[in-house]
Amino acid sequence: MTALEPVPRRLLRDKAYDALLEAIVSGELPPGQRLHDGDLAERLGLSRAPVRQALARLTAERLVVSKPQSYTRVAPVVAEEIRDALAVVQAMHALAVRTAVPRLTGEDLARMRAANAAFVRALDAEDPAAAVAADDALHAVPIERCGNEALAETVRRYTPLLRRLERRRFSSTAARASAARHDALIAACAAGDTETAVSLSGTIWGGLDAEAAAEEAAGAGAARDGAPARTARR
Repeated sequence: MTALEPVPRRLLRDKAYDALLEAIVSGELPPGQRLHDGDLAERLGLSRAPVRQALARLTAERLVVSKPQSYTRVAPVVAEEIRDALAVVQAMHALAVRTAVPRLTGEDLARMRAANAAFVRALDAEDPAAAVAADDALHAVPIERCGNEALAETVRRYTPLLRRLERRRFSSTAARASAARHDALIAACAAGDTETAVSLSGTIWGGLDAEAAAEEAAGAGAARDGAPARTARR
């Protein structure tokens, strides 16, 4: 199944967003690819309205660029923008961990362990999309437990810009180091060692910085060459 197959007719705006985001992240819709709402709506089995709403959201998240009455395209990968977003997300996760560690329950820790186990299974299956979902589930626990909605909203706002980096990282052998760091983070949380947990959170998110330049180079090459849309890897 590719990201741009028809989706169930419920929560259509969100379904269209999820499908388009996955297609952009996976490279099925590469940087510079022109986007036509009618064509996308046909491929997704939807009307144009939810597709336009999804494109507007992706534009706000800087994954799509558009000029009224002219074009809508997948945004180029701009390392500076990504690093800015990464700095914000990294800081928010560190704050979430700092606040959450004293509040984490046994059930919370069990959820984090289960998410990391799912992360490892996804790596074994060479399924980066599932790895991203499992990684999200793990880091969602401290965010939920810290109880700061402004923090959670900031993470939701800026994380999509990092998805291409996460996909690249979780498609490589470097992802195994992420699993080990997750284990160390969970252990620090279980021990109530806030400072170590905060440091590990920073290391986990800081590891994406090395992917930014590589992703920018790949995106620039795809846009320059006018590369056609690729089939999402599974």
